Parts: sequence; structure tokens; C-alpha cells
Amino acid sequence: MIKNIKVLEDEVVEQIISEAIALLSDPGIRIQNQEGLQLLAEAGAEVDFETEVAKIPGEFVRRSLETTPKTFALYPISGEEPSVIYGGDEIHFDPGSAGIMLLDDLEGNQRYPVTADYIKWVKLVEGLPQLDAQSTSMVSSDVTEEIGDLYRLYLSLNYMNKPIVTGAFGKDTWWTMKDLLVAVRGSEQALREKPLAIFDVCPSPPLTWSDLTCQNLIDCARAGIPSEMVSMPLAGATAPVTIAASVVQHTAESLSGIVLSQLVNPGAPIVWGGSPAAFDMRMGTTPMGAAETWLIDAGYVQVGKTLEIPTHVYMGMSDAKIVDVQCGLESMGGAMAAAMIGANMISGAGMMDFENCLSFEKLILDAEIIALARRFRDGIELRDDPIGEHLIRDMGHHADYLSSRHTRKWYRKELSFPSELIDRGSWDAWKEGGNTTATQRAHRSIQSLLDRYQPNALSKEQRNDLREIASKAAVQFGMDSLPALED
Repeated sequence: MIKNIKVLEDEVVEQIISEAIALLSDPGIRIQNQEGLQLLAEAGAEVDFETEVAKIPGEFVRRSLETTPKTFALYPISGEEPSVIYGGDEIHFDPGSAGIMLLDDLEGNQRYPVTADYIKWVKLVEGLPQLDAQSTSMVSSDVTEEIGDLYRLYLSLNYMNKPIVTGAFGKDTWWTMKDLLVAVRGSEQALREKPLAIFDVCPSPPLTWSDLTCQNLIDCARAGIPSEMVSMPLAGATAPVTIAASVVQHTAESLSGIVLSQLVNPGAPIVWGGSPAAFDMRMGTTPMGAAETWLIDAGYVQVGKTLEIPTHVYMGMSDAKIVDVQCGLESMGGAMAAAMIGANMISGAGMMDFENCLSFEKLILDAEIIALARRFRDGIELRDDPIGEHLIRDMGHHADYLSSRHTRKWYRKELSFPSELIDRGSWDAWKEGGNTTATQRAHRSIQSLLDRYQPNALSKEQRNDLREIASKAAVQFGMDSLPALED
């Protein structure tokens, strides 16, 4: 396997960490949550409850890093062996989230997704082996906004087996989402022992935790449910324009989350993640397909790895509005870079238009990109010793390797073979096959993937429990009933 790419010298990483720790005490972190402020005050931090600013001593950081797990696992619904390992140099991929629009056709028309679209998405993710986890990727527009977060999880649990990356939009709905997870696992203790989901919690740049995200972080830590910090410095807008300085801000925000989680529950699993961007001064946009955005990602992942904390990135996305050349080059570049920096979870498959839109076709093509990125990261393995001298000498000037025993022995291990979505045929074969584009082939493959979907192992009783929990929340916010689900 190829070693992780580093974009910063080791001494620069140490300086970034040092500067971030200094920022935690001056100017400190703004925490718009009374419980978070109280936790820090009781631990001995200087807290101004009026301005909501806490000054966190460096000693707090050092103690918190000592108890933060270096690795942990997520398990599928079936509860067998772990599906995802956060930590070390393990890499995993999941779809991007949470899109509010869906690409409706190949011409670039978008619409709001509904329940049927969400179910279709979950089934496709289940059928793509390149994706290791689900995510609550889209927001269904056919339920009331107040239950949008828990409804996504409710739908996913009915159709997925892979573990899931999710997140709450409210303080109260987090508890309903926890109840849904417990209904699947059977008990809170079982959920602690075999986590099924991880919750994204997002500090707000610069140097702020909102009431909502801080409470979600606290509740996850207390329940032993893994949380994934998603710091989002926007270089040139809500963070310094220089890449290294943006990484300093990301580090300070993330270290403050580490401190909070470990004050609540030493040993609580937490991930060093993010979704930064380098602000485009011309368009006023947040490009996820920019090289500078990838460099911020690479920088903060290197910091997280230096601190021996599990890592996450939002990469492999595109800012394109249709599945075209721009979409492909940005998605491939991001996914390859993410694999080469060794981020433990790489979120972004299927996502485009500045994290706003999802595409079924892009999801399927991104699976091919992920396979290529993984193969490249695997690197070159020495199969023989000597490497090739004896073989080439024996063959001499006759290139008959195609029929050689050596080729039959190794070609399946050495060569990767993409699906039929990737055209490696001749011009004539392509013409005879209908001269289709990769996007058209991805579109045509959707139904065959759906046809191969296998339901998860949830019992009828568990499904009824899930619906009862979600329906109770729906009624609370004015819905008479939830949309009917497919069998």
C-alpha cells in the first residue's frame, strides 16, 4: 500500500497544533449552549456566561487527547463483524449528505426528493460494494420539515444493512433518532457495544459551537454514540484566506469539540472531520472541487493523524450541475486525493452542485471512481523474487505472456476490471453497443441494481417499532400519518 501523502512538514503540523491550542485560551471558543459552558466552568475553565465565551487551557486539551479513542468500529444491522473501522490508515467511502435537491434527468433539471427517491437511493447504496456505509443523504420533501432528520434515519433503517452516517437538525429530534437506533439494536447497551450510526456535529466558523450542535455533541458523548465533527472553515470568508491558517482554525474548533466530548464522557468515540472550502471570490460560491479545498482537507487530516484521532473528509464531490466532464474530473480528483491522504471516512459519492444536489447516475459512476482510487492506493506488490529478470530472460524476444502460467497465476490479483459502465472496448464495439455515454449507461443500470436489492434482517416487530416511534414525532408536528413504505 502506498504511504499517506503529506502536504505539511511535521514541524508545521506541530506549529498548527500549538497555535490552535493558544487560540482556545485567547480569544477562546464561543459556546451558545448553557450545558457546554457549565461543563467547562465546573472543570475549571474561565467562562463568561454573558458573552458565552469559554477560555480553554492547554492542559484541558492534553488530558482530553489522552482519553480520546484512537480507533473504533461501526457495525451493520446484522451485527456481524465491523463494517467500518475508524482509525489508523483504514479508508472507507459513503455518500455525501444532505442534499435538498435531486437531479431529475440527464439534462440538468432538479426537483425536491420524496420518500420513494430516498428508498431508491438506500437500495442503490446497498448494492454498490465500493460504498462501505450509508448516509442520510437527502431530505424528503413529502414530510414536515420538523421531522426531516429523523425521517431520513427511519427510512434508512428500514432498508439498509450497512452502518450509517447521520445527523440531527434539532436538539429534541436527536432523542427520537436515538430511540430508532435502540429499537434496531435492542438496547442502549447493545448500541454502545456495536454502534450502528455516527452523528455529524458541526462547529460554526469562526470558533463557535451553536446551541444545537453543542447539545448534539454532548448527548452523543453521554450515550456512547460516536460523533463526527464537521468543521467548515471557508478560506477567505469565515476563515483566513491562506490554507495553512484555515487549518489552524479547523484545528482549534475541532480541539474544542474533543475537550467537550471527553469532559462529558472520557473515552467517548469522536472523529476529526470537516467540510471546508476555499471561497471563490469571483462567484461567491464554496467550491468542493477546488484543489485548494482538497489541500485544506489534506492539511487537517494530517493534523488529525498526528494527534492519532480517527479522520473524515467531504471529498469526491463536484460543483457541476450535470454529470459531465467537469463532474467526472472533480469527483475523481477529490476521491483519489482523499484515498491518498488516508482519511478514514470519505463522504461525497453522488453529490454535486456545492453539496446541494444528488444524482443516482453520479452515485453509480462514483463507485467506479472509488474502485480506481482504492486500486491505486494499494500500490505495487512484489509477487516474485527476482521481480521479473528470470521471467523476461526465459521469454526472450517472444512476447507470449498472454498464454504463460505466470500470467494465469497473477492477472486477477494484479489487474482490476471495472463494470460495463466503463468502456474499454474498441470503436466498433462501442458503436455496435449503441454509442452510449457513461452517464447513459449508469442511468440504464439503475433498475438492474434495484432488482438485486436484498432486504435487511429486521423483524416485523422491529419495523412496527420504528414506525411507531417516527409516527409519534410526525403527529407532534401536525402530520396525520407517514407516507406508506414499500414491502
